[in-house]
Amino acid sequence: MKFFKVSFLAAVLSLSMAAVASAETEVKIGYALAENSHYGVAAKAWADAVEKATNGKFKFRQFPSSALGGEREVVEGLQLGTVEATIVSTGTLSNFVPAVGVTDIPFLFRDLHHARDVLDGPIGQDLLAQFEPRGLVALAWGEQGFRHITNNKHPINTPADLAGLKLRTMENPVHITAFETLGAAPTPMAWPEVIDALQQGTIDGQENPLSVIVSAKLYEVQKYLTLSGHVYSPAVLLVSKPFYDGLSDEEKEAFRKGAAEGVVAMRAFVDDVEKTGVEQLKEKGMQVNELSVGQKADFQNSLKAAYEQYYQKYDKKLIDDIIATK
Repeated sequence: MKFFKVSFLAAVLSLSMAAVASAETEVKIGYALAENSHYGVAAKAWADAVEKATNGKFKFRQFPSSALGGEREVVEGLQLGTVEATIVSTGTLSNFVPAVGVTDIPFLFRDLHHARDVLDGPIGQDLLAQFEPRGLVALAWGEQGFRHITNNKHPINTPADLAGLKLRTMENPVHITAFETLGAAPTPMAWPEVIDALQQGTIDGQENPLSVIVSAKLYEVQKYLTLSGHVYSPAVLLVSKPFYDGLSDEEKEAFRKGAAEGVVAMRAFVDDVEKTGVEQLKEKGMQVNELSVGQKADFQNSLKAAYEQYYQKYDKKLIDDIIATK
């Protein structure tokens, strides 16, 4: 009889554990960079917050380093409902929500403080609201930092130094227009292909924030770093609309608050890399130069033709409102 009671209790416990396990909902989150990057830090903070707030009902499964494909493929997976979440650059997102491309205009943001104020305020929130009709729910603005140029040819000091330089860019019409105007040869390429292309000399260089340059170890395949700060690079924390629509109000709030925690962690990572990244890259052998205020002005003057195109594509008032934000 005693053996029967023990067996019965064990069976009940086993069934209870199975019920708990089956009650867990997996949240696949894919992103382009390594787990030790600012993307990975944000994903972990987001996951931890949601799992805690929902008492473990949702369990995030991380797919870093483009394990689910390039950024475009992952976003398409969100639209289809085969992937639940991602952290993705605006360079890719402008292909899905064109208005987001305004954030990629060169020399639009003065500094990180200015960029964060714009994106956390009404302008940024209005842009996030434009994702839902595309089968995506944008929960918060993440961050990568200001973009800089690396290459294997020579230091970049003037627009003329970009002439003919084969630079990998994202599939971003704003970036492509800017580099074409400056005389470079922009080469759109998905991130998983970039390291091999740099090693093989298919491209001469690329442009990315320090957070990416450091975490992706680009010092192993690039010689020169020019601190150009030509574009501020945001990211967005997204969930699939089919997935999100199936959540309760409390669960939706948990995902929103969790995304906000992810942003805090992501920005802290960027702040740290902005302070320490350049020295790390110098120690790894990269030759570093920084554009002066006057040199940046030369680049801006060389981009006048590109700005005219931006004014035709985006609301000039929106651009002026971003610039005017204090």
